[in-house]
Amino acid sequence: MIDALGLREQVETSGYALVPSVLDCGEIQHLLSIPESVEESSPSLRRRGGVFAVRNLLEVSPEIRELAGSPVVRRLVEPILGPKAFPVRGILFDKTPDANWKVPWHQDVTIAVADRIDVDGFGPWSIKAGVLHVQPPAAILENMISVRLHLDSCGEENGALRVIPGSHRMGKLPEQEAARIGAEEECSVCAAGAGGALLMRPLLLHASSASTTPKHRRIIHIDFASVNLPNGMKWDIEASLARRGEHLFA
Repeated sequence: MIDALGLREQVETSGYALVPSVLDCGEIQHLLSIPESVEESSPSLRRRGGVFAVRNLLEVSPEIRELAGSPVVRRLVEPILGPKAFPVRGILFDKTPDANWKVPWHQDVTIAVADRIDVDGFGPWSIKAGVLHVQPPAAILENMISVRLHLDSCGEENGALRVIPGSHRMGKLPEQEAARIGAEEECSVCAAGAGGALLMRPLLLHASSASTTPKHRRIIHIDFASVNLPNGMKWDIEASLARRGEHLFA
C-alpha cells in the first residue's frame, strides 16, 4: 500500500522518491516485449547492438498509454500532481554492453510540443528524434513529475541515477552551475530492484555513470504534467494522437 501523504511530502522535500515493487513479475515480462513490438513503427528508435532507446513510446505503444493510465501508476502520480494529471512523453532506455554511456549532472528542462508558437519564457527550441522541443518556464516544469519504471534491477554498478536531494527547488540552472553543484554537494544513489519506481521532479539535478558491470538496465520513463500549455501550444503526444483520432486513455 502506497502512503500517498508520505510520498507527496518526500517528493516536495527531496525532489524524488523510490517506491519498491510497483510492478509484479508478470507485468515486467509483458513490458519487456514492447521494444520488439515497436521496432517497425518507431522512427525515433535507436540501436547499438540491439534496441536501446525509443523516444516516442506513448505514440507508438498502446500498451504504454494503458500503463500510464493504470491504477498502479496513477497511485504514484496523483498524490503529487492531482487527479487531472496526464502523460506527455514516454521514453525507453536500456544500457547494454554495446550501449553504455554516462550522463553528466543536469536537469530535464525540455518538453516535446507539436508546433512552434513564440511565447515569452519559452526557448530555446530544438529538434530531437524528429520532434520539436522547447525549454518552458520553470513554472511548467514545477507542475510535472517523471515516473521511471525499472524492468531490471539497477544498482550503482549498473548506472543507477545519482541525484542531489532538494536541488529541484533551485530553479533552472545554467550547465556550469549544475556541474559545480553536482561536484560539491552530497548525492544519493537511486538503486532500485526490478519492478521498482523512481519518481522525480524534472528540475532535480541528476546524473548517471556508465555501468561497470554492463547488463540490461531497461527503464520506461513517463513524464506527467498537470497544466496545459499557453497560447494554443500543444503537447506533442496530444496533437499526434488527435491527428489519428486516438486518445491518451483509450
